[in-house]
Amino acid sequence: MAIQTRTGSPPHDREAPRGTPEQSRARYPDTEGFVERDGQRLFYEVYGEGEETIFLIQPWLVHSRHWKMQIHYFARHFRVLSMDGLGYGRSDRCRDPRRYGVAESARDCLAVMDATGTQRAVIVSLSRGAECSLELARLAPERVAGTVFIAPFFPYTPSHWSVLTHPLALPLSGLLKLPTPVWWGHMNPAHWREDYPEFANWFISRCLPEPHSTKGIEDGVEWALDIDPETLTATTYGHVHRKRRILRELAQNLDCPVLVISGDRDKITPPRDARVLARLSDGKLEVVRGAGHMPHVREPVQVNLALREFVDPSFRRDPTVHRSGDGRPRALFVSAPIGLGHVQRDVAVARELRKLVPDLQVDWLAQHPVTRVLQAEGEHIHPASEHLASESKHWESECAEHDLHCFEAMRRMDEILAANFMVFRDVVADTRYDLWVADEMWDIDYYLHENPNEKRAPYAWMTDFVGFVPMPDGGEREAFLAADYNAQMVEHIAAHPTLRDRSIYIGDPEDLIREPLGPDLPTIRDWTQANFDCAGYITGFDPAQFADRHALRAELGYGEDERVCIVTVGGTNVGIDLLRRVVAAAPLARERIPNVRMVVVAGPRIDRHALDAPDGVEVLPYVHHLYRNLAACDLAVVQGGLTTSMELTANRRPFLSFPLKHHFEQQVHVRHRVQRYGAARFMDYDSETPETIAGAIAAEIGREVHCQDVETGGAHRAAIRIAELLN
Repeated sequence: MAIQTRTGSPPHDREAPRGTPEQSRARYPDTEGFVERDGQRLFYEVYGEGEETIFLIQPWLVHSRHWKMQIHYFARHFRVLSMDGLGYGRSDRCRDPRRYGVAESARDCLAVMDATGTQRAVIVSLSRGAECSLELARLAPERVAGTVFIAPFFPYTPSHWSVLTHPLALPLSGLLKLPTPVWWGHMNPAHWREDYPEFANWFISRCLPEPHSTKGIEDGVEWALDIDPETLTATTYGHVHRKRRILRELAQNLDCPVLVISGDRDKITPPRDARVLARLSDGKLEVVRGAGHMPHVREPVQVNLALREFVDPSFRRDPTVHRSGDGRPRALFVSAPIGLGHVQRDVAVARELRKLVPDLQVDWLAQHPVTRVLQAEGEHIHPASEHLASESKHWESECAEHDLHCFEAMRRMDEILAANFMVFRDVVADTRYDLWVADEMWDIDYYLHENPNEKRAPYAWMTDFVGFVPMPDGGEREAFLAADYNAQMVEHIAAHPTLRDRSIYIGDPEDLIREPLGPDLPTIRDWTQANFDCAGYITGFDPAQFADRHALRAELGYGEDERVCIVTVGGTNVGIDLLRRVVAAAPLARERIPNVRMVVVAGPRIDRHALDAPDGVEVLPYVHHLYRNLAACDLAVVQGGLTTSMELTANRRPFLSFPLKHHFEQQVHVRHRVQRYGAARFMDYDSETPETIAGAIAAEIGREVHCQDVETGGAHRAAIRIAELLN
């Protein structure tokens, strides 16, 4: 048996490169490698540390990435081992049906355990992986600390599988080219060879019958298409136990704790068989209401908690006792880490909230770059924050040159959102809080509505935009997906109207666009007004404090005879291409404006040395309270985010705005709001050159801005509504 092992980078430091087509992960493996058995290589990954090991084994059709909603959570508490079974993922392809027998698959698992030094593990299987678990427990019971069967294939009662797994069924069907398949006629190798993508879509769609499962289905189809029809056919022949006597003996002879998890809408393996397996093995049955064949994908919170409770008997998923505090009220703030605008306004709200509730303690669950702002403000960051999966890295990996498909990037962040909700869930289960405040934390809001029993404190939700908007070139597909996501949001609020104790829109009704949320859905403005309080915009400062610009400029070191141009793109490195183009325009701008002083703020996630700025261009790292510099400038060049745009508008400073391509929030929501105030000159990155940018700088710098006032007091109004929850 040959072993090849690679040690990966630390999970929180490793990231996918910018623009990679592979979806970034919530956590990367600490170790990965191959073990060779009988001339075939098997791929495995190891995550985390701990006395207990959870071994996630291979089902049928999809590879090990289908465990993505579990790995980050369990790697924080246990050691996690996963593998691609033979024929799948990065393991070898083999077309010898004999190599896919149940006993052979169990020996593959033992080979991976040996290669990784895993003496004992809790074996977790999905669907047809149940057979491998049963056989593994029979061959090496001393290696199995427990077994978890998710949607188990355990054909104990008559079903469609009784026919499909008959010794002659698949070989005969493999010889026949059927007409258009109907129902289980799709389970036919001849059809797989004819139209395998159609089969993959049909099967995965049946695995995930729950409404709004578009992302799970897309993932499942992609994973299924990773294997070819000939190899898939080989994995199917002779793979199953068919006799009830053998199944009964295997289940009854399990000498370890057993957990069976079953969705009550499973259209692949009958839930009654899951009940039989739990009864015969004297195991516990966990039913996931409304779930199909992949409850760990669609309902990860319930599945993760049930599995953790099974592995760790000291853990209770429904804690009734919290650690006592010192009697003072305690609030947990969670701010979206994409950019710095959310946390700036949240700090302002927290400041106002402390005035209303003087003895309030505030903890922050936050990640970089939000932590830079909080540290500068002297706020307390919860130590569990170090476990959060980086959302900024994900967004940065999704971008191309000044192009970020915001909607698709958010969809592809699903495992990161699930991982970070589980961090939040651990925090609020272990510590008493009297208030939760979440600012555009889509993970918290989504999973609380999916799991309302997890709410343990008054909950306030804040956002500055409502509604996903499809881009014009996205076609019918994107229009359908955006409407589907919006419909689920509407359904969540309708089903649980009191789950959010406060819903606060950071803006005025006129800032809301009138586009419909989707077919047969209300407009964004009408629905938001019906379900949110409008607090007005929150800048975190009063423009009146900068009325004396001469004094402010002197304080900041800007000369009276200088024309100050500040270039800034926010808290991620997504805007680095815009910075480079504006830097290239700087010498041309100086030819037109000899006294121009260009200050480029790289921010917390861009290496300022990477900009290769010429002499005369100042490049600064993160600047705390950047709005003071913006209030003093003669012109700003910005990426198109809401916070910077509104800070400039509030201080009546001219600015050039370059919204990211395909970023629906900047292209639609922010553009609508800024145009309503009449402050900015919008520019298109693709059509602008250093020469035209220099010309625009020369034309706009120092221009007197006549725009609508940005109302002040938004932080105080929001704090008043939130403070009511502490009374």
